[in-house]
Amino acid sequence: MQTDSPKEYVTLVNGDAENFSEVYGYRLHNPTECPYNGSRREDCQCRKDYTAAGFSTFSKVRLDLNTMQIITTDLQFAQTHDGRPVPYATAGDCYSAAKCPQGRFSIDLYGTGLSLMGTAKWLSQGNYAVSEIQKSPVS
Repeated sequence: MQTDSPKEYVTLVNGDAENFSEVYGYRLHNPTECPYNGSRREDCQCRKDYTAAGFSTFSKVRLDLNTMQIITTDLQFAQTHDGRPVPYATAGDCYSAAKCPQGRFSIDLYGTGLSLMGTAKWLSQGNYAVSEIQKSPVS
């Protein structure tokens, strides 16, 4: 804390079970389909070969005290359980070109004193990009 740019980490009270990011590793053989109404099933006509895939969980996140923003790319207190490290609040896949997102993330800031701004948005990137963001009511 005695430097010009101190690193401040916030403990995520509900821990890594509710704070994770995933880039889904399966890809459909026929990328124009969205089987099972978009439900995730490993018995799909697909292969698990997406090289950018990964699953990371977080017990703490880094906070920029000047901007009061979480630095999503700081993985100091992240564990990668599969594949490549995935930044906080990030998801992706290469599953389907149809509107069929499979990657997921979860943010739980309960007990930290922090909350997302109501205007928070996520960027969709890539070909055929689509997102479904579900926000739980603040309790």
